[in-house]
Amino acid sequence: MPAAVPIATYRLQLTARFGFAKAAALVPYLKALGISHVYVSPFLKARHGSTHGYDVVDHNALNPELGGEEGLQQLCAALAEADMGLILDFVPNHMGVHYADNAWWLDVLEWGRASPYANFFDIDWSLLAHRPAGGVLLPILGTSYGEALERGDIELRYDAADGTFSAWYYEHRLPITPPRYGEILDKVVTEAFARDQPVGWKLIELAARYRGPHNPPRDKAPTFKAELAGIEGAEAIITRGLEAYRPTAGGMAAALSLHGLLERQHYRLAHWRLSASDINYRRFFDINSLAGLRVEDTRTFAAIHRLVARLIAEERLHGLRLDHIDGLRDPQQYLQRLQRLIGSLRPAQRGRFYVVVEKILAEHEHLPRFTGVAGTTGYEWLNMLSRVLVDGHGLTRLDDVWHRLSGDPRPFDQILIAAKRRILWTILVSEFTVLARLLARIAAGHYTTRDYGADRLSLALRLFILHFPVYRTYLTASGPSREDRAIIDGAIVKARAEWVGPDGSIFDVLRDAVTLDLVKPPRVGHSISRLRRFAFKLQQFTGPVMAKALEDTAFYRYHRLLALNEVGGNPAAGALSVSEFHHQMVHRAETFPHGLTATATHDTKRGEDARARLLALSELAGEWEQAVERWRALNAPLIDALPPASRPSPAHQYMLYQALLGAWPLEGFDRRFVERMQAYVVKAAREAKEQTSWLNPDSLYEEGLTTFVAQLLDRDRSGPFLAAFAPFVARAALLGALNSLSQLALKLFIPGVPDLYQGTEFWDLSLVDPDNRRPVDFGDRTTALNAIGDQADWAKLAAAWPDGRIKLALMRTLLALRARAPALFSQGSYRAVDVTGPHRNEIIAFARVSGRDAVIVAAGRLFARATQAGRHWPTAGAWDAALSVDGLIPVRNVLGAQCPRPGPQWPIGDLFQAVPVAVIEMRAHASSGPLRIQEIVTT
Repeated sequence: MPAAVPIATYRLQLTARFGFAKAAALVPYLKALGISHVYVSPFLKARHGSTHGYDVVDHNALNPELGGEEGLQQLCAALAEADMGLILDFVPNHMGVHYADNAWWLDVLEWGRASPYANFFDIDWSLLAHRPAGGVLLPILGTSYGEALERGDIELRYDAADGTFSAWYYEHRLPITPPRYGEILDKVVTEAFARDQPVGWKLIELAARYRGPHNPPRDKAPTFKAELAGIEGAEAIITRGLEAYRPTAGGMAAALSLHGLLERQHYRLAHWRLSASDINYRRFFDINSLAGLRVEDTRTFAAIHRLVARLIAEERLHGLRLDHIDGLRDPQQYLQRLQRLIGSLRPAQRGRFYVVVEKILAEHEHLPRFTGVAGTTGYEWLNMLSRVLVDGHGLTRLDDVWHRLSGDPRPFDQILIAAKRRILWTILVSEFTVLARLLARIAAGHYTTRDYGADRLSLALRLFILHFPVYRTYLTASGPSREDRAIIDGAIVKARAEWVGPDGSIFDVLRDAVTLDLVKPPRVGHSISRLRRFAFKLQQFTGPVMAKALEDTAFYRYHRLLALNEVGGNPAAGALSVSEFHHQMVHRAETFPHGLTATATHDTKRGEDARARLLALSELAGEWEQAVERWRALNAPLIDALPPASRPSPAHQYMLYQALLGAWPLEGFDRRFVERMQAYVVKAAREAKEQTSWLNPDSLYEEGLTTFVAQLLDRDRSGPFLAAFAPFVARAALLGALNSLSQLALKLFIPGVPDLYQGTEFWDLSLVDPDNRRPVDFGDRTTALNAIGDQADWAKLAAAWPDGRIKLALMRTLLALRARAPALFSQGSYRAVDVTGPHRNEIIAFARVSGRDAVIVAAGRLFARATQAGRHWPTAGAWDAALSVDGLIPVRNVLGAQCPRPGPQWPIGDLFQAVPVAVIEMRAHASSGPLRIQEIVTT
């Protein structure tokens, strides 16, 4: 049975080309690497051809493109034989909709609110105009509705096998509600001149039997469809008669007939751009084809967990990674229900099922104590590792360089506010409008608040969201926690400070609505249900606003140091001192010691080693400034030769030089690298939403970007630039490799469960998705792992560091230690170890302690001095520093042949050999009882 708490997880991205069978074949390699749990992308049935699995269309079926039940059984058998666990990335927040593959969604379109699945989806039925019973806006058209209708892009079809009618827009199926079948049959029989034919009479008679605005009712519809399908010869007549609804054949009359029929459905077709203002179902962010689920509804919860529950009961699943927990109406309620479900399935193993949540925490924000949750997927620790490896002095210089070369003097917080404003006015304006209307209705419903007009309330709400500092709060029906109330109050204060009207008390009303204080005794009169609906929907809304504004906009406008522009991070953050790092790790060991620690995921903005390489710029800030100035001068003719509207902005040029530096292949680049960089700069520019965007692409500007990249990487046109760029890359790459080795050691031994992303055993220089989801050559990695053997030759690996095998060897060696002493790392405490000497600031040292056993870890940082600014791999004697370890007996040097001699201090020169990392297993004296290492945090 796999350990309840993973020793280490390995994330696999399953696709049609890499399904269950290939994952099963990889198990022996992952076992040899030291992995305890395979953590896979969603494998429930997703949209055909999905490359990620998050567009689930059936929660109760396995994805056949991955191998279905047989394939999953093969993977589970391989894992069981290796005593390894399986963790599933599960999607409770949304489903893939539109097209023709989601049975629940199609039923909702067919029957509207009468569908048993109508409450599964988060639809505001009252917001669709001109539909007495409500309906769903479907923004799927590539042109205006009128144009699509008149040129025949929307086609009414009959399925003879099922006896059903559907309108089709290319691959989108739009079921016709059965109460409208009668009028269709009347019309098609007339159009086909078949009223006097026996088959025509049968069709007319069938339509007459179900005549009426609500006929056939849902329970009679299957019988009606079966009778229709059973009429011999009906298909030919219906197919011929459907010309009455085909504008290309029947002209304007047919267009009007089809329009009249569509207007009587439970949906309204619309141009995709209308989703920016009028959409009435909750989406995953701004993706129209992903509709939010009302998992707070008990029927919905039960329906989407049926298959997962079976896999848990069969002990084929050993953990869940819950996607987008912030999208749920009440995450705490959901997690409580989930734990009750898991407990009912595994009563003898209560509390032994591993659950982590995808949650982005802002700086200084802590994860709520969610029921049964081991922690997050680890973005906060990714950023903490980056910040402890960065040089704070260099960051100050880089700040000046960025503002001067980009011409943008704004601090990051102003850039973020501008990005939020853009998001609220464009891609999420529909959702904001719903909230503003709810708030206005609440205010109008009570005599004490009716004087606050809808427009002013909308402005106040917008200001509140602009200044909301985190992704969301987690208030329940009883109100907010103390922490959430502080967040709300802080945003109210900042919003009020910008208010210019005479009705400043409007923010008191807004605050009391957000906190539910409007219905707190002794107050009476406000609608509790409306208020709760507003407050909970607001919590579901602030997360997408922050994500789209921060991660998908501001990150692409502010380029001081791209290594810090990472999910869960603050691009303007300063360096983290070693003492503060220790403080954070002690806190983590006491709160969430079993959450994941990630340094790369499918959603990170760049590969973990590209990020580590860019961190080196903080140590080379002065030289970087001079280099960029020279490169800009060398490449000015390329910029000047482009049409003015196509010239990359100074900010984009500066971003590109950093992106190139981080992703530059050490073995040299080819045409594929050029194409990857071209795709990246276009995506980055669209995300920034300044010169171009996804909503309104500027082809001239994008062509200028791709042309500049192509010419920049053309050896014939840019020889001088490439000759100047290569030596700087070489130096940054060396420093980055050393950063990466330290990052790996820290990741594996700080509190938490290390999560390894597929392929990162070698240097990971990928760019943002889809670049970081490219296929991985596991054959190369398996061969390299076997060749390294049980005892790595660290000096030889260091001499050949560009090939990445040194990272693989370090990973396997340190994971083996975790496997030998799992309790030490899952339950042991964290203690800082004091470092003395002139170079003490270049060392991070700590101990993991459990009883009389311990491991001391030391890792280098700020490598410029020790490498002569990135020119030489450091020697063992490069550091004049020592660890204070009085009273400890070294037992084993994990990375070296010799243990340090017992004594009060261990010189770093004796610990660091070919690798700037030391890991020493040790024990206390037998007479001293449990090991005690005094925590020393220097100021």
